[in-house]
Order: sequence, then C-alpha cells, then structure tokens
Amino acid sequence: MMADEDVIRRRLLIDGDGTGDDRRLNVLLKTLIKWCSDEKPEESKSTHDRMLAQLAQCEFAVTKSQLASDMMAAELNSYESLSKILETGIEVAKKNIEKSKADLAQAKTVRKNRIEYDVLAKVISEQPDRKETLERLGTLKTELSGLEATKQQVESRLSLRKKQFHVLVTSIHQLQALLDEPDDVDSVSDDVEMKDVN
Repeated sequence: MMADEDVIRRRLLIDGDGTGDDRRLNVLLKTLIKWCSDEKPEESKSTHDRMLAQLAQCEFAVTKSQLASDMMAAELNSYESLSKILETGIEVAKKNIEKSKADLAQAKTVRKNRIEYDVLAKVISEQPDRKETLERLGTLKTELSGLEATKQQVESRLSLRKKQFHVLVTSIHQLQALLDEPDDVDSVSDDVEMKDVN
C-alpha cells in the first residue's frame, strides 16, 4: 500500500502545476471506456461530442502549459542575460573604483607636492635674488680688499713706529749713559783739585 506522501508526490508529478490535468484525463478515459462499451446509439453521439470537448480542454491545457514553459524559458534566458550584464557592470564598477582610488592617491601626492612647492617658493621669495647677492658679494670683497690694504698700511706704520721707538729708547739709554759719565769725571777732577790744594 502506498503512503500518503507517495500518493501526493505522484499526483503532483502527473498534475504538474495543479491545473487538474490528471482529473481531466481520468474523466476522458472513463468516458472513452463507456463510449467503447455497449452504449445506446442515441447516447453515442453526445458522448462522442463530450469526449471531443474534453480532448479540446486537454489540448488547450497542454498548449497553455507549453506556452507557460516557453515564457518561463524566455524569462530565464532574460534573467541570465541580465545577470551577465549585471556581472559585467559590477566588474566595470570595480575597475572604476580601483582607478578612482589610484587617481585619488595621485591627487593626494600632487596636492602634497604643491603644498611643499608653495612653502619652498615662499622661503625662496623671501631670500634676495642671485644678481643682488652677487653685487653685494662684490661690494663686500671690495671692502675687504680695502680693509686688508688699510691693515697692511697700519701694520707697516706700526712696525716703523716700533723701530723708531726702539731707536729712541736706545738713544735715550745712550744719552743717559753719556750724562752719567761726566758726573764721574767731575768727581774725579774735584778729588784731584783738593789733593793739589793740600
């Protein structure tokens, strides 16, 4: 004996989407069996017509199911193509994001370099230009040369003054020595004179 689940599963397999196809086929089969059995000729025509109507309903249900299946297949294809388009769009978006990240990093580097450039330009602009610096350097060199010449003149004068001072001091010593000598001579001559008087 079949379990209830097996019965339900078989009915679903036969019935498909639950449109009552199995019931129609069962009714058609019973009608066909009844028509094939000994039936009165006056009822045979109406049974035949009823079977044709039931067959038309079954054909309509099959056609409807086929069209629904075709529509579902078309929708599935449409969804698959849409899925591929979305995947392509996602890949393009990922690449654009990566490119934007790279552009952002480059823009940050450029901005940093510009800030550093502006700072350096400001520092450089505060310094005197090369021409002015060279002119000032030339002036300072000229002044230094003049000062060195003045220094040499002063040193040569100082050397001359030292020599003159040395000569003067030597002369003073010699003069002092000369002045000291007559005092000795005078004292000797005084002693001689006193002896003579005695």
